Amino acid sequence: MTIAQIVGIALVASVLLVLLRQARPEWALLLSIVTAVAVFLLLVDDIAAVIRVLEQVADRADLDSRYTATLLKIVGVAYLAEFGAQLCRDAGESALAAKVELAGKVVILLLAVPILMAVLELLVGLLPA
Repeated sequence: MTIAQIVGIALVASVLLVLLRQARPEWALLLSIVTAVAVFLLLVDDIAAVIRVLEQVADRADLDSRYTATLLKIVGVAYLAEFGAQLCRDAGESALAAKVELAGKVVILLLAVPILMAVLELLVGLLPA
């Protein structure tokens, strides 16, 4: 049912945005942001369910919880950066959107360093002495 609600909200918002952009572009931007937040709020329960499943899989595989938490942070940063970049594009600020995407990539790389170091240590440990 959630996808039907999201599609319905998006269709109504799209029609309103087309009409508003001609007369009141500042209101169109506000409607775009409110619609994006509404869609995100509709997905919060689904996102929480996915996180729970990933945590259960990680527990069964006996993965270190630090790595699971880091991976979830990376996914969160990716989604937030994309969300912010799309809002900037909706406002007509494509240069700013590119900077938001770059910042997201840098933060993801920074978050991934401990995982990369653990993989490198594992590989070095496998090499013959």
